[in-house]
Amino acid sequence: MAAPPVQTTTIRRRGQPLVLPLLFVLTLHHCNVASANQYKVGDLDAWGVPPPGNSQLYSAWSLSHHFKIGDSLLFLYPPSQDSVVQVTEVAFNTCSVGEPILKMGDGNSLFNITSPGEFYFTSGVPGHCQKHQRLHISVPSGNGTFFPPSAAEAPAGALSASSPAYPTVFGPAPPSSASPSQLGGSVKALWGLLGLLLLSS
Repeated sequence: MAAPPVQTTTIRRRGQPLVLPLLFVLTLHHCNVASANQYKVGDLDAWGVPPPGNSQLYSAWSLSHHFKIGDSLLFLYPPSQDSVVQVTEVAFNTCSVGEPILKMGDGNSLFNITSPGEFYFTSGVPGHCQKHQRLHISVPSGNGTFFPPSAAEAPAGALSASSPAYPTVFGPAPPSSASPSQLGGSVKALWGLLGLLLLSS
């Protein structure tokens, strides 16, 4: 005689259908927050005229970073001695700071990158641009195309085609983000939890 079939009952925990979408949303949010970086311009204590032996300081610094939408640039300087202005490409190449796109002079200026494009900054103090206190950064479009600034800046007085002015914002710092090592550990933990939930169901 055959044994009677064993009936199994599946117990579905309350709220379990929401766990996976919630974990997915939390993972995406965590990755998005952690992907924005705040850069202290030049990795220096202050935005200022580069020393004579290192006149290309800001050009080299820009070339060593890959900026993206959501990042921000922090310019630190004594407000009684300096300022920072965003200018057009033509104004950057000719060191003309008379008609800036934006000007900040509070000594703790944060520039939030809100769109792709080429961005040009210089000191608002006359003569500082000619002494190489200027910065050009490139921000790739959403497709990831990256065009770094040229290693040798155009000489003062050289003219080039004007680039469009992109909407930019000086404003408060974005929320602090986790370091890449913290991000990696958190994402691994979330994926591990997701795996356990899938195995237990």
